[in-house]
Amino acid sequence: MRADELRERYLKFFEGHGHKIISGSSLIPQNDPTVLFTTAGMHPLVPYLLGEPHPSGKRLCDCQKCIRTGDIDDVGDSSHLTFFEMLGNWSLGDYFKEEAIAMSFEFLTKYLGFSADKFSVTVFEGNESAPADKESVKIWKKFGIPDSRIFALPMKDNWWGPAGATGPCGPDTEMFVDTGKPTCSPDCRPGCSCGKFFEIWNDVFMQYEKTKEGTYVPLKQHNVDTGMGVERTIAMLQGRATIYETELFAPVIKLIEETSGKKMSADIGTTRAFRVISDHLRSSVFILGDQHGISPSNLGQGYVLRRLIRRSVRYAKKLGLGMGFTKPVAECIVDNYKHVYPELNINRDRIVMELVAEEEKFENTLDRGMGELDKVLTQITEHNQKVLSGRVAFRLYDTCGFPLEFTEEICRERGISVDKKGFDEAFEKHKEISKQGADKIFKGGLADHSETTTRLHTATHLLHKSLQIVLGDHVKQKGSNITVERLRFDFSHPAKMTEEEIRKVETLVNDAIKRSLPVTMETMTLEEAQKAGSMALFAGKYGEQVKVYTIGDYSKEVCGGPHVKNTSELGRFKIKKEEASSAGVRRIRAVLES
Repeated sequence: MRADELRERYLKFFEGHGHKIISGSSLIPQNDPTVLFTTAGMHPLVPYLLGEPHPSGKRLCDCQKCIRTGDIDDVGDSSHLTFFEMLGNWSLGDYFKEEAIAMSFEFLTKYLGFSADKFSVTVFEGNESAPADKESVKIWKKFGIPDSRIFALPMKDNWWGPAGATGPCGPDTEMFVDTGKPTCSPDCRPGCSCGKFFEIWNDVFMQYEKTKEGTYVPLKQHNVDTGMGVERTIAMLQGRATIYETELFAPVIKLIEETSGKKMSADIGTTRAFRVISDHLRSSVFILGDQHGISPSNLGQGYVLRRLIRRSVRYAKKLGLGMGFTKPVAECIVDNYKHVYPELNINRDRIVMELVAEEEKFENTLDRGMGELDKVLTQITEHNQKVLSGRVAFRLYDTCGFPLEFTEEICRERGISVDKKGFDEAFEKHKEISKQGADKIFKGGLADHSETTTRLHTATHLLHKSLQIVLGDHVKQKGSNITVERLRFDFSHPAKMTEEEIRKVETLVNDAIKRSLPVTMETMTLEEAQKAGSMALFAGKYGEQVKVYTIGDYSKEVCGGPHVKNTSELGRFKIKKEEASSAGVRRIRAVLES
């Protein structure tokens, strides 16, 4: 079964069980300060998991583009990816464990053809915070799964969430298929990394909310959140040893083989290079081609994008690929996915332009790095030393993009070795600092829809409209990030705003606030919303239901919420800073003063 068929079968199956097919969201989260990228299908649905009514109802399903970069340095093995597609279905206070497990089992066995005899499942074993999930065990037994293939595991294995410090969470049940490989030890079980058990699906039962005090209290609304990765599932269905052997990667692998004159299977190093290039450029294409696509930079999402591109360039050099190699690879990826994600074809020129430009910048960085390394090696030789410190080797890796093997090769030519242990220690320290930074991003919690953030979110609608009045209709929202301290709003505009323009925008927003305009919401189709003059920042499916928030006679916009009831609740709007975000995109930071 190919990916196209899997997506279609999945969505049609759940549509047949009363689910509405909704559009996947942007890879760049809007109004969510907790994540750099959309990492799961549930992220855009958090307000609805917390109880806000969804315009399409209580049963939903979709295919969501996702980016996860926590394991970026592991990409190159047989399983890790930075970009992937996640099939998901949700119950928002509707059905729960019984129906969720029944539908999962039916789809896997009847529609994908997996044998129930090769099926194993895991459930939450319980602890002092929450009881064991005995209900799921009983349900699985109803479907013929014996005790010997039901494994009760601790919270680290069978509990999802919260994504932040607080928020919705709960036990999950994971489904595995036995690959037929021998067990690695007497303790081998589903979840073991040996490869005997292949995880195919996960049903999360969001029945708790973690509080600031660290306790778990029952949610007022029980939800189901599921996830099935497209890439891993089709690899299993096709009997492929790795995801890179499927049609999602095959055209790119073939192109790189033809261009480099090398075979992917030549040796371990070559295989890794092929995988890194194909994965990282696929991720880069999707980030650049997104409806809220961002550009490479030294901060946040732009830094992750830059790192992905530069890491692929480093590995391309190992294969002898010359300058400009990103262009044909990117075009191959666009052609492979444009029928599913038309925004990639729409943004094809921008994708290619940004990739080639970043290649050129990296070439200059590499030149500087070679100059720095030459200087250090000359000093080492003059002092009759034979070892390059691990700290220096890591600095070259981190700032200039020199992989350790690259530095070792150059050093070897001069009779100098590299302190690998020191490099590993510096690398581990860097990863720990990066992890702490990522943890800070999640500190606000996906559940943060406080009164303060709700007021700031409503203010972004007034800001958006005011920018269009002052600067022109070309202004479109390119991103939004809201914390309890401030709002950050990115928008398309080619030039720095003047002080006069900033003051005009500020005045327009405050005038709208002073007029005490009512904020109302209507549910309608996207087509109806557009005919009514609503600003809509995405192209959804035909007939899809959306929420339209109207602020008096001032603003009308398609949005998921949350919002205040009247602009008089907002306070005084103050722009604190206006600056460049990326090429052709400006950024405003603003606050609401009481």
